[in-house]
Amino acid sequence: MTPSHRARQFKAVAIASSGNFLEMYDFMVFGYYASAISKAYFPAASDFASLMLTLMTFGAGFLMRPVGALFLGAYIDRRGRRKGLILTLSLMALGTLIIAVTPGYSTIGLAAPLLVVAGRLVQGFSAGVEIGGVCVYLAEIAPAGNRGFYVAWQSASQQVAVMFAAVIGLVMNAMLSKSAVAAWGWRVPFLIGCLLVPFLLLIRRSLEETEAFKTQVYRPKLKEVCVTLVANWKIIIRGVMLVVTTTVFFYMITAYTPTYGSSVLHLGARESLIVTLCVGLLNFVLLPVMGAVSDRIGRLRLLIGASLVGLMTGYPMMHWLVSEPSFGRLMSVLLCFAAVFATYNGAMVVYLTEIMPAHVRTSGFSLAYSLATGLFGGFTPAIATYLIGATGDRAIPGVWLTIAALTGLISALSFAIQRRRPLELATP
Repeated sequence: MTPSHRARQFKAVAIASSGNFLEMYDFMVFGYYASAISKAYFPAASDFASLMLTLMTFGAGFLMRPVGALFLGAYIDRRGRRKGLILTLSLMALGTLIIAVTPGYSTIGLAAPLLVVAGRLVQGFSAGVEIGGVCVYLAEIAPAGNRGFYVAWQSASQQVAVMFAAVIGLVMNAMLSKSAVAAWGWRVPFLIGCLLVPFLLLIRRSLEETEAFKTQVYRPKLKEVCVTLVANWKIIIRGVMLVVTTTVFFYMITAYTPTYGSSVLHLGARESLIVTLCVGLLNFVLLPVMGAVSDRIGRLRLLIGASLVGLMTGYPMMHWLVSEPSFGRLMSVLLCFAAVFATYNGAMVVYLTEIMPAHVRTSGFSLAYSLATGLFGGFTPAIATYLIGATGDRAIPGVWLTIAALTGLISALSFAIQRRRPLELATP
């Protein structure tokens, strides 16, 4: 590979991943400011009820992901990777704008929470295929033997968004009072996201279509995509189980950390955001490394090993944290969980592209990923909050991590059992 060709590929990786940055930035900001959003749009009899309504709204966006995976995934598999990535970015921007400019409940009443929910649904519809579209694009432009390294940059771009959102939160907390952040300051990060949209759309329009798609003879319609996915339902279900581990760990260590740190552990907002910033930095470094490691030693070894570590450490580490909450303990626990996530995800995202039928690769990946996120990962903040309220055990989110790790382990082992023979794909 010549230096000029390598430079073009790295540029394509950065441009393709840019939409993932916006998607994750918007999702993180919503999670970081859940408490302020709950007071603005979801006033209730108690702070707990308001927070639960907000976290359920956060999770509601994930319910639209499977729908987006089918419709937008079929569009990308038929019309092309480039066109699909531009469309998903535009939809994500629309959802962000709705949330940023909607007046509070005190101003327009019931219309306020309805508009916020609508904005989250639009974001979820777009996000349903954004990750799959980018992963497939990166997998198809990657040189032989480096697919894991290339695809891992999709997840790494999300960590840049995590860090960027955390830095903005730290700056706002330093410049504004708590009352100002609760009143209007929480809108600023959303508006910043809107300001990034024109630039991201401009650079994404410069993407070239992948050679794999150009040479693909069969380009299925939506009905054919659905029939193929149904025929390969076993692969989809096992793919969902693979993703559960990634998505639960990710939302636990990023979106839920500020809320958990302040509302449950009663640590300062600044400390929680610093931990989130460090988590994003560690993930950004480890994800491409683990993707490259999976190219050398195989995906399944990393998937099984990381799942086992997550299974054994989920609840014990959370119990150690809540026994004596502190900034240092929160940092230690979250960085350990981040290492598990990065090791697992670095292998998982590329493996999920490899097990899907080629002509419905985007749809299959996106459906499996969105189902796991919509049914499990996206509701992690709400589930963790509910479990703590129901049991009184502040370490109970660790049980949720353990269940997620077990789910991924079972799926990885099932693939390992049949690794000696070709994966069975059904073509109706």
